[in-house]
Amino acid sequence: MTAEARQPRAERDEPRPGLSRACTPVRPMTPELYRVRSRRADRVDTVTLQLVPVRGGCPPYLPGQFTMLYAPGVGEVPMSISGRASSGGYVHTIRAVGAVSGALCGKRPGDVVGVRGPYGTWWDIPAAAEMDVVVAAGGLGLAPLRPLVRELVRHRSRYGRISVIAGTRTPATLVYGPELARWRGNGVDVQVTVDHPDHVWKGPVGLVTRLLDRIVFEPRRTFAFVCGPEAMMRATADDLVGRGVAARRVELSLERNMKCGIGWCGHCQLGPLFVCLDGPVLSYERAARLLAVKEL
Repeated sequence: MTAEARQPRAERDEPRPGLSRACTPVRPMTPELYRVRSRRADRVDTVTLQLVPVRGGCPPYLPGQFTMLYAPGVGEVPMSISGRASSGGYVHTIRAVGAVSGALCGKRPGDVVGVRGPYGTWWDIPAAAEMDVVVAAGGLGLAPLRPLVRELVRHRSRYGRISVIAGTRTPATLVYGPELARWRGNGVDVQVTVDHPDHVWKGPVGLVTRLLDRIVFEPRRTFAFVCGPEAMMRATADDLVGRGVAARRVELSLERNMKCGIGWCGHCQLGPLFVCLDGPVLSYERAARLLAVKEL
């Protein structure tokens, strides 16, 4: 661990303004109890859960932040917040890829889980005002981008052209299909590509970057938000920068092996940064050279 990384965050990088630290828990490693209010199966291995606090209120969050979700008796994993529940809790879209996420996906309404957070940095939505906006998602990368797009749609007149481009393995693995259709009806250009089409798919096939040729934006006045597999994010960011979008106006949501979420354990160190504290959202200007660091 570098000397710079061992310093408190305040001595390394000042956080963006906008989130109160008043909600920081006294016991940051102790989860709060949340109850599953609703469960929706998005596909065979993916569910969307609405979680509401068993007691007390729900700390505020900003689009792009994450929580640490605890499945009792199994373990804890970081999970991007994909929305605000109608009753004031959090919405998480979770894919079963391991023991903890599998246990969380198996929860039913009424079950209790543990939640810590929210943690991390957030999408710099105010910086995109009066600009064209490109939102690029790969696979379940659409989940942390969903609150961002909802905010853009809610204040549609503040922005120029808004485009959402999304890639998925097959038509059946696309999440938020009905919501994508609603975004189209609210002045958003939505384009979807798949890796493996089925017999009814009539849309584009191939990489997300190919969709950049199908949307309209002025590179010198464009802000982009990108989330998905790391290779997809690098390729998309490089393509955008190559077209003239400033690297500081391309934001990525990084994923590393987080264990504590609060900068104590060091598992998510990426060069001089801790992804749980300095990320997950970083500009490509800062992240480009760090993405060459392979996670161990």
